[in-house]
Amino acid sequence: MFLVGLTGGISTGKSTVSKFFTALNVAIIDADVIARRVVQPGGRAYKRIREKFGDAVFHADGSLNREKLGGIIFNDTTKRHQLNSITHPEILREMGWEIFQCFCKGHKFVILDSPLLFETISWIKYLKCTIVVSCEEDLQLQRLMQRNQLSEADAMARIKAQMPLSEKRAKADYIIENSGTLEDTRRQVIEVFKKLDSSKAYLAVRIPAIVVFTLFVGGLSVAVAYLIRNS
Repeated sequence: MFLVGLTGGISTGKSTVSKFFTALNVAIIDADVIARRVVQPGGRAYKRIREKFGDAVFHADGSLNREKLGGIIFNDTTKRHQLNSITHPEILREMGWEIFQCFCKGHKFVILDSPLLFETISWIKYLKCTIVVSCEEDLQLQRLMQRNQLSEADAMARIKAQMPLSEKRAKADYIIENSGTLEDTRRQVIEVFKKLDSSKAYLAVRIPAIVVFTLFVGGLSVAVAYLIRNS
């Protein structure tokens, strides 16, 4: 099994691309979903966020007020780094467990869907390739303003808080341009999928794993036979 990174800018359409891959029966590990899970009440990240940011970023029922927290971190680099230092280790731990489960299920490859793929350097060295979902800058701004009901200034602050799309595109192995129709985007996804699915890169991990497992089972069988014979 090999790992593929999927990223993009805020409101470029990464979730849409992820859904198209899911429709092709590709295993997706979504960092945003995991990020929501690790800040649930009672968890380590939840407790540390309350310690660092106070009760003001929580709803009355104790759940995290993501909009309130977002308004803080997207306008304060130091606060953003503080939050990332709390959540990223928990997210990476959960992602590692999900990757292991996908490997056990026999997937050829798994897509790691993360908005901060390039910013979180620790994962890059494990990826076979990366996919960046991009769109025209004006369209990105318009989509974000409409989706989150933000002013132009607030939307721009969120866009600028991320690595520029031009840098992400330069780092990508594949670029999916999402400025056109959904059908055009889906066609690009299928093209990338065919290239990934035809790759033999998964054998580099699967064959050694099978050899190790076979040797383990073989050794265990010999040991059991020996015990039975001498019991």
